[in-house]
Amino acid sequence: MKSIRTFICLAMLMMVFPGSGSTQENPFKLVLQGFIETALKNNPELKAFQHRIKAAQEVPSQASSLDDPILEFQLKNMPVNTFDLSQESATQKQFTLSQKLPYPGKRGLKSEIAEKNIDITQQDLQEAKLTITRDVKLAFYELCFVLSAMTITKENKTLLEQFVLITESKYSVGKGLQQDVLKAQVELSKIMERLIELEKLEGIEKAKLNSLMNLLPQEALTILHGIAKTDFNYTVQKLQDIAEEHRPLLSKIRSLKARYGISKKLAEKEYYPDFNIGFKYSQREGTRLIDRPDLVSAFVGINIPIWYKTKQSHRVSETAYKVEMAGETYNKAKNQIFLKIKELVDRERQGIKTLQLIEQGILPQARQSLESALAGYTVDKLDFLTLLNNQVTLFNWQIKYHRELTDYEKNLAMIEQSAGKNLFN
Repeated sequence: MKSIRTFICLAMLMMVFPGSGSTQENPFKLVLQGFIETALKNNPELKAFQHRIKAAQEVPSQASSLDDPILEFQLKNMPVNTFDLSQESATQKQFTLSQKLPYPGKRGLKSEIAEKNIDITQQDLQEAKLTITRDVKLAFYELCFVLSAMTITKENKTLLEQFVLITESKYSVGKGLQQDVLKAQVELSKIMERLIELEKLEGIEKAKLNSLMNLLPQEALTILHGIAKTDFNYTVQKLQDIAEEHRPLLSKIRSLKARYGISKKLAEKEYYPDFNIGFKYSQREGTRLIDRPDLVSAFVGINIPIWYKTKQSHRVSETAYKVEMAGETYNKAKNQIFLKIKELVDRERQGIKTLQLIEQGILPQARQSLESALAGYTVDKLDFLTLLNNQVTLFNWQIKYHRELTDYEKNLAMIEQSAGKNLFN
């Protein structure tokens, strides 16, 4: 009996107790960074965006190019009674080469619109990278929590197994109660059920992480758990300023507004005519008596935008409204991002207070209470249920601490995504 109690005392002193995590911080961060880099390299969504960018980069030269010239061939003024090419002097074999020339400035504006589309697609890629990075961190932190919870739960399972032995031993010699044995066995069964649930969650989170890295869901992963707490020293205003400068979503909307502005300039250019220039070469057949020279012609044509009130003017108005729409879309997106940052910072500050309370107050008190209960129980001055309740309380608060720490780090990942920049190395 004494040896069992000594084992329990030593085991309790060695139970997982949250610390600063400084000894694990570098390898922990390196493992996480490796997963992020793998995801950014292999994720199919990001690869699709990269191909979209390459496709968009092929457009500007197309937009600024002239239309293909048109080559025509005509048989003109052929007499239908003989179909003789030399019978009439007006009969010609005519070749026409024409080229449409847009009004000066139109091609350049079309190219600028295409360039803006490249910028927009690039911002989409950057926004997707932020989202993938956030999702990797969320899955990684959740997996670390599950692994930490499993470690704590296994240690408590070992303790409860010893509790069962103690209660059975005392009951067998008539010094204990059967309800103590049953209570210890029930708590042990609860711990075993919790381990089964944690093992299931481990598989789910590993599959999520593998999926983000474009790996098979069942791919083996080596994880350093025991999250290292990250310092947080940003104000709401500072994060909002960072977001306004760096968030790709806002940059995208600014580019979209600029594109609509260029489209408006192009619409205004439609008030002016395009040109069509061409050359004609007419070949005529002569006779034995008459030599008919070939003919050369040149022409210039323009389109006349006489329906500008129902077409061009409305096009200008349409693009002007789109410029205003983009401006309001920007304001809405910025307000939503700023609000999200405020909510996340408030949650982070609350998380800091909760972690400090648990780490500096509740956990030391629960640990002391358990040690005191153990001391009382070993000299038969405290009943088993009180000892068991103290052990369960410490176990629950250890899990609670790691849950809060995980949520704290996940919240930081969401702050980074909202701000549009890596803030915590």
